[in-house]
Amino acid sequence: MMSKVMKETTLTSKVSSVIKALFISTFLTSVSISTIAQECLSDGLETTPNDNFEAVTTSTLLDTTTNLVWRRCAEGQTWDGSTCSGEAVKYTWQQALQLAHEASNEDLLGWRLPNVKELATITERDCVRPAINSSLFPATPLDDFWTSTPSADDPDRAWVVAFFNASHSIKEKDRFIYVRLVRTFTND
Repeated sequence: MMSKVMKETTLTSKVSSVIKALFISTFLTSVSISTIAQECLSDGLETTPNDNFEAVTTSTLLDTTTNLVWRRCAEGQTWDGSTCSGEAVKYTWQQALQLAHEASNEDLLGWRLPNVKELATITERDCVRPAINSSLFPATPLDDFWTSTPSADDPDRAWVVAFFNASHSIKEKDRFIYVRLVRTFTND
């Protein structure tokens, strides 16, 4: 009888440990990564200071150092006057190119998918999680964004810029990845 009670107690203890581990795991995965605060070097030189940007419209910014106009929000999000709201949407590379083409046709301003060098210009290399000026480009997903630059070695891949840490890499074009559109500034 005593052995049976000890076995049940041990079993109950193991089940309790498993439940506790599942709860902790579920809790940690349900915590939004956006709740993790951006980390920036305190003594570093900002690569995208606010002074380099001017508002073109309420939802677009001109980078005066590159003459490029950026949408403040990732595609799928909308500018609500103070932040980007809603969920950013991921696209394949071909879908991203098509999306840019449709955006350009909508307002005839020349929206396009940025090349890898252009997209890298808005990374804030002094910060991570996200590696972007979050006061200018709030709620940026901490993940890869497509560029229009295809891989020179592999026709099935294209360059992305990661706004988690400002790194660059090549990904398969059929993967679903975030998009931020750009256009060249005109006085129109």
